[in-house]
Amino acid sequence: MKTFKKITLAAFMLGALISYANEDKKPTTNRAKKTVKVEFNSVKKGQVLSIKDEQGFEVYNNKIKNSGNYSKTFDLSALDDGIYSVELNKKFEINIKKFKVKNGLSTFLNNKKEFKPVIRTKNDLLYISKMGFSQESLEVTIYYKEKAIFSETLKNKKYLKRIYKLSENEVGNYKVIINTKDRHFVKGFTL
Repeated sequence: MKTFKKITLAAFMLGALISYANEDKKPTTNRAKKTVKVEFNSVKKGQVLSIKDEQGFEVYNNKIKNSGNYSKTFDLSALDDGIYSVELNKKFEINIKKFKVKNGLSTFLNNKKEFKPVIRTKNDLLYISKMGFSQESLEVTIYYKEKAIFSETLKNKKYLKRIYKLSENEVGNYKVIINTKDRHFVKGFTL
């Protein structure tokens, strides 16, 4: 009986060791795959999901149709080798998931969040604020009737908060363009 228990215990331990040895230690999200599942929590109807290459060219763009959690599987095997990003464009932020495509297989690299500038007006005042603004330059240009009337470049600020006083005598269409290294934001308004 003791021999049977020893053989059973040895077989159980050998089976456990074999299954442990075959277990894949890499997280499934970092394994190269032909298809990837993109998931975002708490999306809202009207937000935009896009896939872009390193130069910012969109290879996919879709407006979210339902609020809630979003999940979609993409076959990225037809993309050229390179670095791409999946971007969820929200009202005040952009959630970015970068991935690499090599030989038809894709591997996720990292996730980050970029905050958009908040631009608003009240009477003849223009308010611009932006969070998460470190180590990148930000160029602000204000246009009145399609002519640039003010421009400045800001650097090395963690939080941008600016108030611009516009001439109350110059009534009409204005536009603000904010450029960063990778993006530009445009907002038109009327005084």
